[in-house]
Amino acid sequence: MSTDRIGEHSGNWSERSRQAVWHPCTQMKLHERFPPRAIVAADGPWLIDDQGHRILDAVSSWWTNLFGHNFGPIREAITDQLGKLDHVMLAGLTHPPVVALSERLAELTGLGHAFYASDGASATEIALKMSAHSWHNRGQAGKNQFIGLQGGYHGETAGALSVTDIPLFREAYAPLLRLSATLPSPDPRHAAPGVPAQAHLQSAIDALAAYLAEHHEHTAALILEPLVQGAAGMAMYDPAYLLAVRRLCDQYQVHWIADEIAVGFGRTGTMFAHQQAVMPDGQDVKPDFICLSKGLTGGVLPLSAVLTTDDVYAAFWDDRVVHGFLHSHSYTGNPLACRAALAVLDTFAVQDEQGLDVLARNRIAAERFTRLTEPLSRHPRVKSSRHIGMIWAWDVDCAEPTFASRYHRAALDAGLLLRPIGSTLYTMPPYVLGESDQRFLAEGMLRVLDQVLAEIDQLPSADTPVVPVP
Repeated sequence: MSTDRIGEHSGNWSERSRQAVWHPCTQMKLHERFPPRAIVAADGPWLIDDQGHRILDAVSSWWTNLFGHNFGPIREAITDQLGKLDHVMLAGLTHPPVVALSERLAELTGLGHAFYASDGASATEIALKMSAHSWHNRGQAGKNQFIGLQGGYHGETAGALSVTDIPLFREAYAPLLRLSATLPSPDPRHAAPGVPAQAHLQSAIDALAAYLAEHHEHTAALILEPLVQGAAGMAMYDPAYLLAVRRLCDQYQVHWIADEIAVGFGRTGTMFAHQQAVMPDGQDVKPDFICLSKGLTGGVLPLSAVLTTDDVYAAFWDDRVVHGFLHSHSYTGNPLACRAALAVLDTFAVQDEQGLDVLARNRIAAERFTRLTEPLSRHPRVKSSRHIGMIWAWDVDCAEPTFASRYHRAALDAGLLLRPIGSTLYTMPPYVLGESDQRFLAEGMLRVLDQVLAEIDQLPSADTPVVPVP
């Protein structure tokens, strides 16, 4: 292809995309009326479209981007690696970046034996297969069923959908899936009227205990998103639930899979979300599996990883090939992606001139942004607001089913990339927003909310006859 076909000003990118690209999580017919915005460059937290408009990436490009776009250390690491080794198969071979990354992740999590893929759904598939297969290898083939939580989301491949409780994603594929058991979420928004959050939490724990008491002999693993259920509308719950999960999974010999794909790498204020659950002896609660992706490479290259315990790994250690974990991806442990991930971990370890690392600076930034969004939290149409680490969410009192799409389009026009989940407005921005960027985001979210609600309030009600326009 000649360079004029891929240059920034080579015709109508939006229309060409509509004709040639099938966009994810999209009803493509809508793009006839609302064409996709063409992004041709990015710098820090800002995206730049083909008309020169700057758009603040307030959702970190689907929760992946940590340190802004075109981040120097990641770019330099990839460029350096490109001059050495771009890719090599990992079956029977290895290379320095994948070894170094695996060692670093083991140091951070206390789990090791990293198995790599390219995306979060693949990581979910690996963890589910690895759990069930390990029980099979230990002579407990009947332990092959899984538990998910109400509102849980773990990806959209067949195995991942089987433990996902978002009907919009999985109903069409139900005949293809081996559906898991779905247990109550500790999300306090699900509490019955008048039931305190602590009582609801205990009820969710009791439900898990009752299920495991009856079904543990056939249950391989429980999978959950620690502390924040993203696709459920940034549902946030108490770390005490994770303490109960660890205790009950130990009691009934069931694996716990922590899906840290969206919440890992500082999103909740700690390096990994499950680390906020602390045992009475002061030790972090440790899962049997951790799934990582998204921020693992700073949102630059596709990479996911599954880490597990020595005990699970030992279940596959055998002279017989059939007892090995025979799963593969062509780009497993790609050197370029591993170097990007190593640059991310290096960035977390660096302290600035004030002696603050990334997590410490994030705490300061979070306090400031929470103050800036107080007018939004007090908005008369906001039913509830919540915040943890670098994630904020507001439930809006609006039953109009087009609220999310209307807000998304209006926000783009206002220079903000935001994608509400149903009637929940949220932001999960890169960690590099300065005070002026934060103010722009906070004020813009509020202004767009007022604009969209005013438009919706003018729509005819369901019982109002619509007069045809001649």
